[in-house]
Amino acid sequence: MSNNVEISIIIPCLNEIAALPETLQQLQQQQAQNFEIIIVDGGSADGTWEYLEDLNHVHLQAARGRASQMNAGAAMARGKWLLFLHADTLLPDNATATVASQPETIKAGGFRQRFNIKDWRLELISWMDNLRCRITHVVYGDQALFIRRALFEKIGGYPPISELEDLRFGETLRKHTQPVLLPDEAVTDARKFVQMGIWRSFGRLFLILICAEFKLPILGRAFFQNIR
Repeated sequence: MSNNVEISIIIPCLNEIAALPETLQQLQQQQAQNFEIIIVDGGSADGTWEYLEDLNHVHLQAARGRASQMNAGAAMARGKWLLFLHADTLLPDNATATVASQPETIKAGGFRQRFNIKDWRLELISWMDNLRCRITHVVYGDQALFIRRALFEKIGGYPPISELEDLRFGETLRKHTQPVLLPDEAVTDARKFVQMGIWRSFGRLFLILICAEFKLPILGRAFFQNIR
């Protein structure tokens, strides 16, 4: 791979042996732009780290927590763009080429979100999430946030917090630029919503966001449980 890397795809993971192989396979088969993959493990105990050691991708370990892991990956990145991808999320076909072709006026953005299971309740949640993003210009983690590396470094990376790092980063980001929401869809595993109950999960998530918006103690923390 050329040293002139266009995009660095940074994947934080924790016990993702069930989802990560498909994500990496999709990246190799359906993304054509000059990119590198940086996988940051937060202390997996399910064989994820051993799996990574057999691959050619850059991989490292960092303190557990998406913010810490994504910042560690960004520190090693060579790309002009940083694209933060959840281990259980699949990018749209040719997403890297789409990001690389963005005009200079675009500094950050994300993709529309949908779940990998056909269910009208999940489709409604995705529709509401995409509408929220269009209104607030805050891109969440499962929308595959991409940002020019220079701007990421200027902002100072993700805040060193253990929860809602994507929300807080997005709030800071929109003070510097207006992220775009691209029409293609990133597909996210619905396992958490399914296993915890779709409406229950949605209710917990809604409660968390309300608390965050009004700077109240966070309720509904059960939503943050790792579901594997």
